[in-house]
Amino acid sequence: MTIRTSLLGFAFASADLLLELDKRGSTVLGLGSGPTTGLSAESFNGVALWNRVAPASVDTLNGVLKSLRPGARSAPVELLFNAGEGRMRRATARFFLLPDLAPNISCSVTWEGPAYRLHDPEAAPALEPEAFLARAQQMMAPPAEPRDLAIAFVNVEGLAAAQGMGEAGERLNARVEAALQAASVDGATAGKLGPEKFALLRDRSEATDLAGEMEEIGRDEGFELFADSTESDLTAGGESLSALRALRVAVEGCLRDGGSGRPDLSFTAALSQTLKDAHAFQTMVKGRRFELHYQPIVDLKTGAVHHFEALARFRGSDSPADAIHMAEEMALIDSFDVAVAEKALSRLRQPGAGLLKFAVNVSGASLADDRYVQALLRMTSARPDERKRLIVEVTESAALSDVEAANRRLGGLRSAGIKVCIDDFGAGAASYDYLRRLSVDTVKIDGTFIQGLETDPRARTLIGHLVELCRSLKIETIAEMIETEADAEVLRELGVDLGQGWLFGKAEAEPRTQLAYNEPVMSRRVGAVASWG
Repeated sequence: MTIRTSLLGFAFASADLLLELDKRGSTVLGLGSGPTTGLSAESFNGVALWNRVAPASVDTLNGVLKSLRPGARSAPVELLFNAGEGRMRRATARFFLLPDLAPNISCSVTWEGPAYRLHDPEAAPALEPEAFLARAQQMMAPPAEPRDLAIAFVNVEGLAAAQGMGEAGERLNARVEAALQAASVDGATAGKLGPEKFALLRDRSEATDLAGEMEEIGRDEGFELFADSTESDLTAGGESLSALRALRVAVEGCLRDGGSGRPDLSFTAALSQTLKDAHAFQTMVKGRRFELHYQPIVDLKTGAVHHFEALARFRGSDSPADAIHMAEEMALIDSFDVAVAEKALSRLRQPGAGLLKFAVNVSGASLADDRYVQALLRMTSARPDERKRLIVEVTESAALSDVEAANRRLGGLRSAGIKVCIDDFGAGAASYDYLRRLSVDTVKIDGTFIQGLETDPRARTLIGHLVELCRSLKIETIAEMIETEADAEVLRELGVDLGQGWLFGKAEAEPRTQLAYNEPVMSRRVGAVASWG
């Protein structure tokens, strides 16, 4: 065996195709490690390399050849080769200027995946957003093998206009979707987020010029497309599930964006910001760096304060709603719900708080396992009487994944003396299902039914029927967002038990039992706190 043969073996161990180019860029020698349809080594001989790559790769090829210096090897570059008959193939190429061969240039080519057609009628189109996220979850979530993945966002300007140009426009869109799907992990994780917006899960080791490919498809079909793409890393291994949740939040934000400005940049920024916000939220919860404010809930018949809802307030934020939604999506809400209960109990234990009663919110997501209920019972185990001064409001912001299991957990709280309320009743599609399947003490009617109550007979009818239903089930009712005495009067007439809203008082840093509003009911006991019963 000659040294030449050994060197050739070493070369083919690291590449599929070896080329020697003259100073004009024409191939003077081509060697291949195996037959490749349309891209055999012989097909390169005597042909300029510029004529074998797609137009989208010409500038890349020019740039790397101009930058070569004797004795230097180029960094790997991604090139798109024309395999003939409408097919393309991606490759990674390296170039080396050996002084003894100058001015000739050595080139090694490694094929990345099989050749594919720019438009294949059988190719799957890009997935709809929910299907894309579900597929991404399948790829990333345990027990899937950890992979080093990235999320690419591709914006293809001109696609929407082409869509209205008949068959040619439809073919262009189909080709774009097929090419993006082919570039995604396993050829099945590209999603269409809008007429010109796409996201795809990719292997981080690949550096395909996706924007160039999209513009190449446009030229081939006679359309002018302007494409750009950005990529964000999704940490592999143990952090992949958190990254997937961040991806979902970012995709939702992208869909809300509606295509304004630079959605590709806003998407990448949203993904990065979500991960930062998640870390900041965890740090805040761990350090208990948030406040509770207390809004009074009154007995509508007497005007006496019945109890207070403990509402979280974050420093530097007018509303915690966005942070709460992010925490639910990122599976961080359970620790926060426990921290809120802990702070509320701490306030109950201060001197002079003997009559105070607090309601604390718990996300449906926190009832997916036993941790929240166990934590609340553990915190009150040394002082079981405190449980009679607590009510847990189950919010519908995150749906209960297993209603029967959640009911068993809530039953454990009720057995211990802690009351349970369905919050924001009527705001979500599952409200009546929750009322049917959860054993609760109280229902809080969503404020959207209260606004405009004076002039909306349908809302009055709905509330009246709900009150009758709850009364038959021995369930107490609360109306929220009461802002006028006229609304309060209508709610009294309908039989609603308790009221909450700015008419009675806003949430304040300290619970205030002496309210300032002018209640006409003469039996009102200023400063009293009514019992649960």
